[in-house]
Amino acid sequence: MTRSASEILSTVFGYDSFRGSQKQIIDHLIDGGHSLVLMPTGGGKSLCYQIPAMVRKGTGLVVSPLIALMQDQVGALLQLGVKAACLNSSLPLEEIREVESQLIRGELDILYLAPERLLQDSTLDMLDRCELSLLAIDEAHCISRWGHDFRPEYLQLDTLRQRWPQLPMLACTATADERTQQEIVSKLELGAGRVFITGFDRPNIQYRITSKDNEKKQLLDFIKGQHDGDAGIVYCLSRKRTEQFAKFLTENGLKALPYHAGLPSPVRKKNQDRFLHEDGLIVVATIAFGMGIDKPDVRFVAHMDLPKSIEAYYQETGRAGRDGLPANAWMTYGMQDVIFHARLAENSDANEQHKRSERQKLDTMLGYCETVTCRRQLLLEYFGEKLPDPCGNCDTCLEPVDTFDGTEAAQKLLSCVVRTGQRFGALYIIDVLRGSESDRIQKFGHDQLSTYGIGQEFDAWQWRSIIRQLVTHGLLAVDLEGYGGLRLTPNAKPVLQGAECVMLRKEAAAPRRAKKGKKKKASAALLLETGTEAESEANQGLFEELRELRRTIATEQEVPPYVIFHDKTLAAMAMHRPMDDEGFLQISGVGQAKLERYGEKFLSLIRQKS
Repeated sequence: MTRSASEILSTVFGYDSFRGSQKQIIDHLIDGGHSLVLMPTGGGKSLCYQIPAMVRKGTGLVVSPLIALMQDQVGALLQLGVKAACLNSSLPLEEIREVESQLIRGELDILYLAPERLLQDSTLDMLDRCELSLLAIDEAHCISRWGHDFRPEYLQLDTLRQRWPQLPMLACTATADERTQQEIVSKLELGAGRVFITGFDRPNIQYRITSKDNEKKQLLDFIKGQHDGDAGIVYCLSRKRTEQFAKFLTENGLKALPYHAGLPSPVRKKNQDRFLHEDGLIVVATIAFGMGIDKPDVRFVAHMDLPKSIEAYYQETGRAGRDGLPANAWMTYGMQDVIFHARLAENSDANEQHKRSERQKLDTMLGYCETVTCRRQLLLEYFGEKLPDPCGNCDTCLEPVDTFDGTEAAQKLLSCVVRTGQRFGALYIIDVLRGSESDRIQKFGHDQLSTYGIGQEFDAWQWRSIIRQLVTHGLLAVDLEGYGGLRLTPNAKPVLQGAECVMLRKEAAAPRRAKKGKKKKASAALLLETGTEAESEANQGLFEELRELRRTIATEQEVPPYVIFHDKTLAAMAMHRPMDDEGFLQISGVGQAKLERYGEKFLSLIRQKS
């Protein structure tokens, strides 16, 4: 007997109702329609293909780009009693043969495969002999050459539409601008399929950006001031920097591990597994880490270097706060980051059109960093979504930035760049403006220039900000072939001549340090969702004991704790304190399989403490 989508949602996944457009997307796929789904991280994309795969006859195929992602998804589904499996290169031969046998016998609801595995002739021939229900392409932005995470193997997925034209296809992602959306629809031949855009906003994430100034201390102040004991991800541009920052954090009393492609595979896997299984662990990583990680309680994502595009920034910051609780996206950056990305794009083997696109994306990212308006409004506008009012949950909203007429400052700086020959970098230009007596300046005779010492009204920190803003305004450019020297663009001439004004953001004379005020733990925010502050405090002890029980079970089963129950589900148990099976099933996130597996243990603890 076929179960309905609503019945599966309740009895298997333990939820009372669908969120947002989930029901429409699921019904459309069950009815055989194609679709592109854009839904923010943590918005419930997986249910949009998992439930239809369980409703429709046959096995649903899910294309996933990373082994860790598919293993995580399969592990969670098995906990729910769903017949799921994956095929990838990490499995031993015996297990591969067992999964293939289950597939051929029609015993699987869902099968996850990497695109490379799926497109092998032997795999395709085997699937031709099976009854398939649907095809889902996860992380579909990987198909776009213009996207931030292009994967060549995704380009071949269009052959699947020709091979199995009867199968409904769903492509889903959390990150795709309009150009990328069009490319996904075209490459996957979705034709007249529907596009569901449920919004890009993650209102629980607070966005903060600051300029680099003793970056290690800045990071330590941020973590210890706001996230001591929390799980988080710190992103760096290079392998060397990941190692350095992981060591620095460890030396300062935090649990931190590096993750990058240069580590031996067993070490990389061990570090990722520890991050998934342990509480309060920080991973310092290159962008190779995190895609598809389902860990819901990542409380912060910190960028120590500028991401190369808004898409990359959105994707990476989206790994924080998947449980909907307050989280932070914090970043520190400097001009060297801009130069690094610009050189990388310029020296690549890509054609001129692609290089121009990369430069535009970098300019947009820099503009986002230097904005004086609401960051969330600017971020959402990039993806075509309008936020009518400032969000009140980003640094520019919480601590509004003053602006000033920076025309005179710009003229001084531009003149100094010209008079020194348009070949020196930002730090040297600042030294000349501020009248440094360095040997280098005297060697070149730049202490005799009319611009020498005329910039005393700003400190070096403020001049660095002015330079970044003039680059953002398109008045200055960086020499990518030499040593990063500054040069004027044609747009600078009207400013130098006084024909145009320049408004700039006003930086404080010294960088602001992270405040070390009392931090409300995420668990407290969770408990407050379903009760008063007094009730929250009274239930905190039970909540922590439920977490400890969950940790014990997860360790025994060698699975991440959140695969057993999410924190939100444990918080609801602590608040409502169910006494029997019926009450336990009323808790959001508890389905029939979870009741049978864990009901007795959790109910016993709740009864003891009530």
